[in-house]
Amino acid sequence: MTDASSRQPLIEIAGVSKHYGEGETRVDALRDVNLTVHRGEVVALLGPSGSGKTTLLNIIGCIIDPTEGRVTLDGERVYDDRWLRRDLRKLRLDKIGFIFQFHNLLPFLNATDNVALVLRLAGRTAAEAQARAVELLDYLEIGHRKDAMPALLSGGEAQRVAIARALANSPRIILADEPTAALDSKRAGIVMDLMRKLAAEQDACIVAVTHDEKIYDRFDQLFHLRDGVLDH
Repeated sequence: MTDASSRQPLIEIAGVSKHYGEGETRVDALRDVNLTVHRGEVVALLGPSGSGKTTLLNIIGCIIDPTEGRVTLDGERVYDDRWLRRDLRKLRLDKIGFIFQFHNLLPFLNATDNVALVLRLAGRTAAEAQARAVELLDYLEIGHRKDAMPALLSGGEAQRVAIARALANSPRIILADEPTAALDSKRAGIVMDLMRKLAAEQDACIVAVTHDEKIYDRFDQLFHLRDGVLDH
C-alpha cells in the first residue's frame, strides 16, 4: 500500500459543504467535509445511496459548486467560496480524468478513435492523438483491440478503453464512479489492479465511488459518507 505521508497531496478538500434549498426545505448533501488524497493513492468513497458520495465526486471534478469551503487540486486552489478559474472545462481537461460504471464509448468510433477524440479536443494533431491513443491502449494491455468497435468489445475490454480515454491528457486526478459495478469478480480485480498500477506509475491519484465489496482490498483508504458527513 502507498505511504501517503511522503507524497504531495493532489486533492485537498477543506470545510466543504453543499446544501440545496433554504429554511424548512433545505437539504444538506455534504456537511463540513475534509479530505486529502496524495500522489499514488487509490481511495474509495463508501456509503448508502443519498449519502453524498456522487456530490463529493462532482465537486472534486469541478462539475457542481460547493456551498462553502475550499478545493485545491494538484497544488492549485481552484475554489474558495467561489471558482478561482474562469474556464472550468479547461481545468477538467487539464487536471482530471473521469471513469464511469458504463464506459460511454462512442459507438461509431473504434477503440483508438474513442481515446484520440479527447486529445483532439485538447488541441493535439490527428497524428499525435492517434499515436498517444495506441500507446495508452498498449499500456493497458488492450492494444490488440485498437481497431475494434465498442459493440465488439467485452465489458472488461470496453472499461480498459474508457480508462485509456480518461488517461489521454495525463491527468493527475482520476475520478471513478462505480468503475467495476458492471464487471464480474475476475474482470473487476483486473481493472482495479490496472488502476493501482497507473496511479503508481503515472504519479496520479484515484478516487472511486463504489459499493463493490469484492474490490475493497485494492484501496489504500476507505472513506465512509453518511448523511453528508465523511468519516475515515
